[in-house]
Amino acid sequence: MSDASIWWLLAGTAIAVELMTGTFYLLMLATGLVAGALAATMGLALVGQMLLAAAIGGGAVAAWHWRRRQSPASLAAHANPDVHLDIGETVHVLRWNADGTASVHFRGAHWTAIAADPTEPAHPGNYRIKEMRGNRLVIEKL
Repeated sequence: MSDASIWWLLAGTAIAVELMTGTFYLLMLATGLVAGALAATMGLALVGQMLLAAAIGGGAVAAWHWRRRQSPASLAAHANPDVHLDIGETVHVLRWNADGTASVHFRGAHWTAIAADPTEPAHPGNYRIKEMRGNRLVIEKL
């Protein structure tokens, strides 16, 4: 079996494992393995193939890791508007209860709401939904 065939088999295996596990870094390493296969096809010596595969695969992993570190951290699911479409909507609080909760009417149902900042004085008025914790709305003053 030729060197190029072995590189292609390794690249295919890495891609198959990536599809089963969802580890995107394996796809970057598979890019390096493909580079090794192309180097073998062009007749580069085994050492050159390995160096090229390591440089391309390792460089792709490093570049992807750097790119992920530069992007802002994603919000937790309970505060992510992509998960809960109600985040950012407005509710009206008629009165606050003594325990720091309020009953609000939202989307045709009564919800229990709590203040995002319990140290702020609770006054009736319009509030924005900041998070959803279970079946409670965490709200903040507009």
